[in-house]
Amino acid sequence: MSLIETFFNWSVFVGALPALLEGLWITLLLGLVSIAAGMVSGLLMALARLYGPAPVQVVARIYIDVLRSIPLLVLLVLVYYALPFVGIRLSSFTSAATAITLVSCAYTAEIFRAGIEAIPKGQFEAADAIGLGFFSSMRYVVLPQAIRIVVPPLTSNCINVLKDTALASVVAMPDLLKQATQAQALAANPTPLIGAAFLYLLLLLPLVRLVSYFEDRHRKSTR
Repeated sequence: MSLIETFFNWSVFVGALPALLEGLWITLLLGLVSIAAGMVSGLLMALARLYGPAPVQVVARIYIDVLRSIPLLVLLVLVYYALPFVGIRLSSFTSAATAITLVSCAYTAEIFRAGIEAIPKGQFEAADAIGLGFFSSMRYVVLPQAIRIVVPPLTSNCINVLKDTALASVVAMPDLLKQATQAQALAANPTPLIGAAFLYLLLLLPLVRLVSYFEDRHRKSTR
């Protein structure tokens, strides 16, 4: 067989396309859930690390360091296969979303922490001077400025989360990669994997360009 027939077989791709699109939808859903949950929990974790009581800061620091050090694949296996031994049974989707969110939370927390610490101290002092409490200062003064700073790394983190969803196939979740692998086995042809790579490219390339746009915009605004 030629290279085209082996890796770019049109008839095989067309036959596998419905399954690939179904997997793409699951990948998108898993990614959006994990990104949203990771951002909210990451912001709370960053605030806990920066402004919580000393014991809370220690726990937050340990959580962030440990979760950034554990390979996501190991965490996925632990959540899906180990928790049933202690009476906790999660579906493949819930297991994957939980593991990816736990890791995303740790990375997002560090991104938000760096953004908050980049705000000049004068901004905090000005908020105190006009009588704003902690939560009001965060809501109206600090976070709006910090978010503008962290948009590029947050977008990069979102790309990583979407790519990490491919690991969910190890817990039998029918995401894009799992569907492509099954289609490859049925057709005895690697074309479905090439098709999956093409769909990942269509999904992630605009986000990569968006990161560059945000970085250029931030660079111009700080000149």
